[in-house]
Amino acid sequence: MNKEELVQVLKERKLEDIVEIIEDAEEGYLEELELVESLGLVHDEQLNTKVIELLTALGVKIIYVTDDE
Repeated sequence: MNKEELVQVLKERKLEDIVEIIEDAEEGYLEELELVESLGLVHDEQLNTKVIELLTALGVKIIYVTDDE
């Protein structure tokens, strides 16, 4: 799935916040992102993986935190 297809799926699922995060990463406004690994960004595990892979490819450092933090 390429970036355009991923963004289209996110829009179809009304996940505009995730689209905005991707846009911020593309524009260089997002350097790192803290995530609770057990939650991720999106409920769909495969879609979540694709979003994280794209953000990483755009130079965003993903920092995983525990549920307690």
